[in-house]
Amino acid sequence: MMSDPSALIGNTIKHDIMRVERTTIESANAISSATLHEAADRTGALPAAIRAVTTGLSICGPALTVHMPGGDNLWLHKAIYIAQPGDVLVVYTSRVYDHGYWGEVMSTAARMRGIGGLVIDGYVRDADKLTGIGLPVFSRGFCIQGTGKDTDGLGWINAPILMGQTIVRPGDLVVGDADGVVAIPRDHAADVVLRAQERDRDEVDTIARLHEGHSTLEHYQF
Repeated sequence: MMSDPSALIGNTIKHDIMRVERTTIESANAISSATLHEAADRTGALPAAIRAVTTGLSICGPALTVHMPGGDNLWLHKAIYIAQPGDVLVVYTSRVYDHGYWGEVMSTAARMRGIGGLVIDGYVRDADKLTGIGLPVFSRGFCIQGTGKDTDGLGWINAPILMGQTIVRPGDLVVGDADGVVAIPRDHAADVVLRAQERDRDEVDTIARLHEGHSTLEHYQF
């Protein structure tokens, strides 16, 4: 029987956060990470080393941020039971990358909780099993090096974290696909999605003109 998640809440865990609106998430689900990045004035891209390691699975949902000590994944276990259905775990590993912070067991637990996916600035393991579980996982790749579970280790859940050059805040819109991952600030997400939809419409027109024989130089007036 699952323990009461409220027992995990401490002074470095924020349980209640404002999340990007559901209608914005639904609209963003049809837009690529690259288009959202461009529509956000070329901001929000997470490190290019973080890629999809589960085949054919994408991410679109509000961020639940996790800041963990390097080489330890206890805070990630806690985050699974703090997250709400649809949340995307976005995890900073204190720049200690070379550990398998996540695997089959945690993917199964997260899937059972209805979590929307994992984005981790580190490595995971169980490469041959993760896709079949059905939980989207984005990481730097795979590593078999184990992790500790230090009950005295200092971490945070739902505080701002730095992923490369991008600050990710709790509740921000996170979209990940085969091209990469982008995080859009919650307060601006609806506007960015509208601009991204317009870019998609413009691109349909561009492709049509190319099929008619126009050149990209002509179309973009270079």
